[in-house]
Amino acid sequence: MMGRRIWQREEGQALVEFAIVLPLLVILLVGMMEFGLLLYNQQVITNASREGARYGIVARDDRRDLGEITLVVTHYCGDHLVTFGVKTPPTTNIAFTDQTFGHDLTVTVTFDYDFLVLPNF
Repeated sequence: MMGRRIWQREEGQALVEFAIVLPLLVILLVGMMEFGLLLYNQQVITNASREGARYGIVARDDRRDLGEITLVVTHYCGDHLVTFGVKTPPTTNIAFTDQTFGHDLTVTVTFDYDFLVLPNF
């Protein structure tokens, strides 16, 4: 009779359920933080290309050279990107048909983001 009552007690049930659910909660929490950082950095890259394009199209007779535009993009990314110590700078590609004012200017910025928890994801 005594052995049967031991199996019917439910004193550690909540602890066992929490131990089962805890890894899923941690994975969800870390995943939300990782993708939040990814989306934030994507927005910073978008703004950096916008700042570079804005700097390159100021109303002048001739455009600023590629080095100046790249420097503006690099400084913007250096001030705003969240990289956790990774010192890989973003790649900036600038294209224009003519360097005189009034022609199209395209600034493309790429950045390789490495996940913190799952680096090969």
